[in-house]
Amino acid sequence: MNNVHHLFALCREYAFPGGCPICGRSLLEPQEAWYGLCASCMPFFEPGGETRCDICGRPLISERGRCASCVHEERAFDGIWALYPYTGKFRRLLWAYKFGTSRALGHFFAEKMTESLVIAQSVAQSAAQSAAQSAGEAPCWVPAPPRPGKIRRAGWDQVAYLGALLQGMNRKDPLRRPPVCRCLKRLPSQSQKELDREKRKRNLQGRIICVKRPPREAILFDDVITTGSTLDVCAAALKAAGAQRVFALSLFYD
Repeated sequence: MNNVHHLFALCREYAFPGGCPICGRSLLEPQEAWYGLCASCMPFFEPGGETRCDICGRPLISERGRCASCVHEERAFDGIWALYPYTGKFRRLLWAYKFGTSRALGHFFAEKMTESLVIAQSVAQSAAQSAAQSAGEAPCWVPAPPRPGKIRRAGWDQVAYLGALLQGMNRKDPLRRPPVCRCLKRLPSQSQKELDREKRKRNLQGRIICVKRPPREAILFDDVITTGSTLDVCAAALKAAGAQRVFALSLFYD
């Protein structure tokens, strides 16, 4: 983030004041305007370093590897990390970003995604760790694809926008920031929100395809994981097209 970005963010906040989505305070400092959060609220959203279930991404209490709900589940991805619970202040943060009232939060989420990838490497054996240590092809972020027509109807997609921000971070620091590979496409299907666990997976079977060569090591990401069906089908499509390891990362777990 340079001085030009500082100035642009401050001008935007001055012309179109949004305030902090958590406490409502004005965002008067350059970093606050850039990230869409006030300095007092930012520390509350630092990702934790707890051991996570490698199926749903939720923190483990006394279990090892998998939580009690996921002990018999199988997934195409090799591990998963979720940053925040989809409750309370965390939910308000996503709503402010997702429904367009505070797109600046995308910068905050992109930074925390990168930080969480490092945390995941340090606390668990995972595809992310394998990717970071791979002597071959560099790992790549892979965004979960939006429903057909969503960007045209809504004007944007929150996951695609994160992909654009992550790609910008890679251009500025290609040695430490993974690039983005937009290789997945979602074919027409019913909205996942209306379906239960079993129907969600059936709904997307064969509806997510790889349209170009995927990275050998993929860091698949989405905004919310509920049952894990979407990320599971995405990971299966990546592996069917040639990816060897797929680590999934979600901003929120529901």
